[in-house]
Amino acid sequence: MSGGPVTDPGHSVKCSPVVIDDVLLNGTTLDIPAAEEFIHQSMAIIIEDAVKKATDVREKVCEWRSPDQLKELLDLELRDGGESDSKILQRCRDAIRYSVKTTHPRFFNQLYAGMEPYSMVASFIAEALKPSLYTYEIAPVFTLIEDAVLRKMMELIGWEEGGDGIFNAGGSMSNMYAMNLARYNHSPDIKEFGLSAAPRLVMFTSQECHYSVSKAAALLGIGTKNVYVVPSDKRGKMILSALENKIKAAKSEGAFPFMVNATAGTTVLGAFDPIEEIADICEKHNLWLHVDACWGGAALMSKKHKHLLKGIHRANSVAWNPHKMLMACLQCCAFLVRDKTSLQLCHSSGASYLFQQDKFYDISYDTGDKSLQCSRKADAFKFWLMWKALGSSQLEERVDRALAMARYLAEEIKKREGFRLLMEPEFSNVCFWYIPPSLKNLPDGPELYEKLHTVAPVIKERMMKTGSMMVGYQPHGDKPNFFRMIVISPQVSKQDMDFVLDEIHRLGKDL
Repeated sequence: MSGGPVTDPGHSVKCSPVVIDDVLLNGTTLDIPAAEEFIHQSMAIIIEDAVKKATDVREKVCEWRSPDQLKELLDLELRDGGESDSKILQRCRDAIRYSVKTTHPRFFNQLYAGMEPYSMVASFIAEALKPSLYTYEIAPVFTLIEDAVLRKMMELIGWEEGGDGIFNAGGSMSNMYAMNLARYNHSPDIKEFGLSAAPRLVMFTSQECHYSVSKAAALLGIGTKNVYVVPSDKRGKMILSALENKIKAAKSEGAFPFMVNATAGTTVLGAFDPIEEIADICEKHNLWLHVDACWGGAALMSKKHKHLLKGIHRANSVAWNPHKMLMACLQCCAFLVRDKTSLQLCHSSGASYLFQQDKFYDISYDTGDKSLQCSRKADAFKFWLMWKALGSSQLEERVDRALAMARYLAEEIKKREGFRLLMEPEFSNVCFWYIPPSLKNLPDGPELYEKLHTVAPVIKERMMKTGSMMVGYQPHGDKPNFFRMIVISPQVSKQDMDFVLDEIHRLGKDL
């Protein structure tokens, strides 16, 4: 009855024991004060070891151990009996100690780095509340936040009439969303009748694209052989005439082109495909244009560098990961689509236990039916809180400073004996070789390249075991292994750039 007294479950009420299946159901089995105390102690460890020490340039980036050593140190076996809180707190310390400190100022290994305090706090809040973004009723605050963030990102892309979007479990997932929507746009019957309802569909992407493109094609049943790889020029950009030729060749084979994937910020070289010109070709052939801007999308925040994505407003869909250059906590990945109905039409299944049509509020905020996932984290909150704290102006400064720092490093490489740039950086990827003194007199050719190929892996092993820094390396085409520095974090200074070059020389001068 409305307005009647409600028993407070927090107060003990005398009643007879209730036992079902030998389980006592009276009261709670969780000791709340003990749980709160454990969380307080855990947070103290997190602040000291995972925040303060992990971001201290005097500390190691990693405490390297081999897999067998680490298995023994961590005691990974799960047993019937639980352990004491003091033991579990030590487990926390060990997990932090032996993990790579990606927030360290000298972590340059991936397309993400650095400590972002506002986003970190948002992560803590989201984990404490455990929301899931499928309906407004279960996540009202975070549903509205996601909507606001997506609208602002669409504004930066240049979609004046808006669009739709969703945060999801990674850039790879965003690229799969794009491929699925593009296919649905071409052959909508495929949703109900499967692959038998579609002709042989082919798509096009550059040789520098992310590997998730071919994985998505395999998963969706399009087939990796129907991903036509378009050659890139020496700068890593898609060659437009080659794209045209591939489209014509596919049509002559009786295939049906349906999509082009352009990359804005390639993983290795940081190259940007010419989006405007690719959009012209897509318009001419009626193809869906997807822009994988997971890495390079951050340039849209910068008046100085947004020209790198010229024409992105003409894309049908965009993938953009704020957890990369903008430093939101992992993971934070947005998929955006210009058409306002595609996500819903392509993915909806109308589960009646979640998406009732007779709810008492505006059900347009129940976004879960357009997602491939059911449970979905409040990832947009990690970007929103950071954006509110810093404003667009400081995010712009973050991008500009990272690219300026990359330019400084490139100029220093050109000055130093024993270092050679692979190419001038377009973004904040700086690719270079270190040539030890023993190789400096060898002319360019097979002998030098064969020996140079072995240098970077040895230096990488030494830096990992020393714990002084982390920088990635890889081969590329016919080029021998080279280092790929990724500059992101505002914690990084020119002194850190100088240290990287000094340390590589120190670790490799005897090779």
